[in-house]
Amino acid sequence: MPVFTESSASSRELRVLPSFAPPLPRLSPAFPNHNTTDPNEPAQAKYEVVIVGAGPAGLMLNLLLARYGLSDSSLLCVDAKPGTLKSGQADGLQPRTLEVLKSLGLADEILNDGCHLEEVAFWNPTGKTEAEGDVIERTSIVPDVSVPTRFQHEVTIHQGRIERILETDLLRYSKRGVQRNTQLLDVRIDEEGDGEFPVVAHIEVENAAGGKVRRSIRSKYLVGADGAHSVVRRSMGLHLEGESTDHIWGVVDLVIDTDFPDIRRRTAIHSPAGSVMVIPRERIATGDYLTRLYVQVPEIEIEAGDDQKTKEGAKARRAQVTLESIFQHAADAFKPYYIKPKEGGAVDWWAAYQIGQRVSGQFTVKDKKGVNRVFIAGDACHTHSPKAGQGMNVSMMDSYNLAWKLIYSLHGLTPGPVETAKPDPVLDTYHAERHTIAQQLIDFDRAFSSMFSGKIGSEDGIGQALTHEQFLEVFSTGNGFTSGCGIEYPENVTVDKTTTKDPITGTDYLRGILRPGRRLLNVRVKRFADGNRRDLQDDFLSTGRFRILCLTSSDLLDPQGVSAQALKSLGSSVIPKFPPTVIEQVVIHPRLGKDFMWRDVPKELKQHSEMQFYSGHALNDDVYAIYGVDEKAGAVAVVRPDGYIGTIAALDDIARVEEYLRRCIRTV
Repeated sequence: MPVFTESSASSRELRVLPSFAPPLPRLSPAFPNHNTTDPNEPAQAKYEVVIVGAGPAGLMLNLLLARYGLSDSSLLCVDAKPGTLKSGQADGLQPRTLEVLKSLGLADEILNDGCHLEEVAFWNPTGKTEAEGDVIERTSIVPDVSVPTRFQHEVTIHQGRIERILETDLLRYSKRGVQRNTQLLDVRIDEEGDGEFPVVAHIEVENAAGGKVRRSIRSKYLVGADGAHSVVRRSMGLHLEGESTDHIWGVVDLVIDTDFPDIRRRTAIHSPAGSVMVIPRERIATGDYLTRLYVQVPEIEIEAGDDQKTKEGAKARRAQVTLESIFQHAADAFKPYYIKPKEGGAVDWWAAYQIGQRVSGQFTVKDKKGVNRVFIAGDACHTHSPKAGQGMNVSMMDSYNLAWKLIYSLHGLTPGPVETAKPDPVLDTYHAERHTIAQQLIDFDRAFSSMFSGKIGSEDGIGQALTHEQFLEVFSTGNGFTSGCGIEYPENVTVDKTTTKDPITGTDYLRGILRPGRRLLNVRVKRFADGNRRDLQDDFLSTGRFRILCLTSSDLLDPQGVSAQALKSLGSSVIPKFPPTVIEQVVIHPRLGKDFMWRDVPKELKQHSEMQFYSGHALNDDVYAIYGVDEKAGAVAVVRPDGYIGTIAALDDIARVEEYLRRCIRTV
């Protein structure tokens, strides 16, 4: 028998971490583990963050905070439901959301099992009667996604499936997961009772015997992701502002029997009998494929308005919609093609809804010291029609924006006193950024829904004839927004758009030109160390880190050149000033004219970017041209933890990079 000796380092456990990186470092005092997971735990448990609601927005926030480093003793997510959603509601994931899920390692099942929407078909009236021939005809087929993105399509898959994927992954970081069967009763801010944990929530928990136990919990922060009828929003005195239209629509998920040729494409039908939107859905266990139909119900008119009497009238009129009436209107709109449910439990879910666009004036509530303590996200702060496929996507992106800002504030990673409760300029940007996007969403959805509810060739209500070309233009120009790839955040402490030495040329930001406030477009690159062909976004994973993206110039191999000096400054002067592991560096080089080795470039490049150093030209993508960077000059971009560019600087202006980072991250 061979004799051998085995030894292991204590760091070996890092090899089996459940995530891509260890939690973010914590500079603030560690949070004491004094809570239990027992529903009958002490009358007033304390948490750093309480999340109300475990839909897509709440689960995304819970998962991110758990990955970033909050434990079960620090983080609590409650939901009134006993489990994930079983039927209905949202079903579409946009390209930007897919990019984010890929950065979390959660996209594979969705991409494998979901339905990919590659094209959109438009059907419009022919002007003929049924006796004369076909009443509708296909007028065009266009790409579903017309802007550059890593995923050139949408994916439809049931919301409950997405919730299950998020919650299953959460259990890798949290033994408790979501505390279900727990209803929020009310929320208030009580600084006199406890200034460090000023948010008081009263909840009702179901115990082991099936009874209800009322409890009071305190937290530093509370996030309401509890839907359109949010208890958090109402408790905080916030209101959704806007109005509903007089359009009523029915929605039904079913296995369909039809001879309509585009039933497996996303399709917009404008017929003399009304409008229908077709959304292909995923394959189910029977082997059949689901289809979602949005069907206009024309004869039930609702007066637009926001008073209680109008709301009650609208509810009563929506109750007049039946499954049979939805099918009848669909059948009329599809003529001369037939459409009906496939026999044998074909209908999965249906509902009637009134189109409305509303947004809360504030997404946050401050305490008396001006510290934001309560946040709302998702449907709790904005509601709109499902036509543009935005609800679940924008909701999860609210959480994606908020999560890194919350953890930086809690962990003492933002500038300012570590232990003193204070307004945090970084955390305060949540409202400014997400309210801007929500308002843009409301404006787009109002225009898109109104046009979709109109009839091609008829007046739109303001004396204008609606044409197919107008509808197609609204669809196409809005594609940057609906895909999530054209989102641009306004200038704030984490988005610096002012510069006197702009190294970027071009303004086609949707095509990838670098711009603060916009996400970093994915490109294909070849790694120097091993020749690995990669997507650049795979070096911008959702681990809560800032990244410095350095596009070196053609003088990289000159020790006295601007590229070498920039890399030396970044590696030896800038990065070491901030907490370890919080900043990563990714480097790209242009055509250099000759082969080179590590000894030909600054040692700081290998030290910080050995496996994040790429050729910007070896593959089909010309990275410098896509990003609007001159190979002779180069550029530096700082990318925030959520993948959005924070600032851009010239290679000889590294001081600007350091100045930006100092506004976002504490120095050590």
